[in-house]
Amino acid sequence: MDWHSKFAKSAARWTGNASCFGLAVLVVVVWLVSGPMFGFSDTWQLVINTGTTIITFLMVFLIQNTQNRDTEAMQIKLDELIRATRMAENTLLDLEELDQAQLDRLRKRYEELARLAREHSDSRRRDSPAHEHARKADAARSGERDGGYDNRGEHREPAPRGE
Repeated sequence: MDWHSKFAKSAARWTGNASCFGLAVLVVVVWLVSGPMFGFSDTWQLVINTGTTIITFLMVFLIQNTQNRDTEAMQIKLDELIRATRMAENTLLDLEELDQAQLDRLRKRYEELARLAREHSDSRRRDSPAHEHARKADAARSGERDGGYDNRGEHREPAPRGE
């Protein structure tokens, strides 16, 4: 890990700590209390304005670094879950590398899958636990999974029953 990453990681931990917030509150209180000593002058106001502007400017980069690192770690974890799930579509492993048009096509595809699943669900009247239990039992007997749709949204015929 390079010095910048180490520094950003430890700075993010420290600035997210309650003691850092307490220190910031203390600085503001000291500044407020010192106002009468400096006659609430323009210089007195400039001190807090300059300090907070500099800290805010630096925090933007610190937050972005932390968010980039967290997003990358989460992406790796999601990739592993997709890879390890037998029915998952492995083409989804690198979605973050696709351009916007490709992402839009995939989103439309998954919106259509969701619509089909809702229609299929609505046609099954799941209004009581007993009815849901009966539906699950029927599905188990027929070998049906995922409401009769495969992971690409195509209707799947139930497996033949062994008689």
